[in-house]
Amino acid sequence: MTISKLGVIWNPSKIDEERLRAAVPSTLSSEVLWWETSEDDPGRGMAAEAVEAGCEVVVAVGGDGTVRAVAETLAGTGVALGIVPQGTGNLLARNLGVPLDDVEAALERVRDGEPRRIDLGWVEYGGEKRAFAVMVGFGVDAQMLVETDDDLKDRAGWLAYVEAMGRALAGTEMTDISLALDDDEPQEVRGHTMIIGNCGMLQGGIRLLPDAVIDDGLLDLLLVSADGALQWLDTVRSVVWDNGIRRLLGGGTEAVSTESTRHVAARRITVALASPQQFEVDGEEVGEVDSFTVSVEPGALIVR
Repeated sequence: MTISKLGVIWNPSKIDEERLRAAVPSTLSSEVLWWETSEDDPGRGMAAEAVEAGCEVVVAVGGDGTVRAVAETLAGTGVALGIVPQGTGNLLARNLGVPLDDVEAALERVRDGEPRRIDLGWVEYGGEKRAFAVMVGFGVDAQMLVETDDDLKDRAGWLAYVEAMGRALAGTEMTDISLALDDDEPQEVRGHTMIIGNCGMLQGGIRLLPDAVIDDGLLDLLLVSADGALQWLDTVRSVVWDNGIRRLLGGGTEAVSTESTRHVAARRITVALASPQQFEVDGEEVGEVDSFTVSVEPGALIVR
């Protein structure tokens, strides 16, 4: 299918411009408009210009930060998002099955793929409101798992995640949390890690949020309260075995909660923390927060 007008927003720190321009086939679109991201703007302003210019599809070329910025602007516009993943994480691309490390194959998917509507998450904190396509949270979070040593993963498989969680253990502190799901009354819990996601697969096929579906109108929450080595081993077993390998082998269809890991799903999640925590949005650190609200916008984004 030929796209009448295509916008390309690319991160110059992730890919060479000459290589990218050479990879865009003449069959992809009759007209291609180009924008380069900057340190001041990772893609929002460029995506707005692409919408204003009448682009039918806007391709984000970069990592999760570039994709998130472009997706935030395209949400609700009817303009489709294409993804050419670059960098190391690329979690949205992984969850959508977009080809990795192959610019031409990713562009062919944009051209030939069927449009699909997916949910988009929104998080409000400190007077700001930002979109996320993958996950937000604090504590020993998904970014730690994303950055697990690649050489070790090649040699030891899922055991690399055990090593990564062990390294993170020393920096975790429990805090009191007020947690409200949808319209329910707040409940008081304790934990050191909370991850809320729209999709849950990490590198290596590990599903941190095993019940997360990108178009089900829900967000999935993982609360980790492991305290001490034995509970950390229980957490690792839950993530890697119960909710990972065992499910791939057909053993179970729902996320397994344990004494130290709790899985729930909701449309709206409100959190107040007894002590401020470093917070991340799709892997980007945004500083400390002591409260935040997360919600889902079903079917907000069209992807190809």
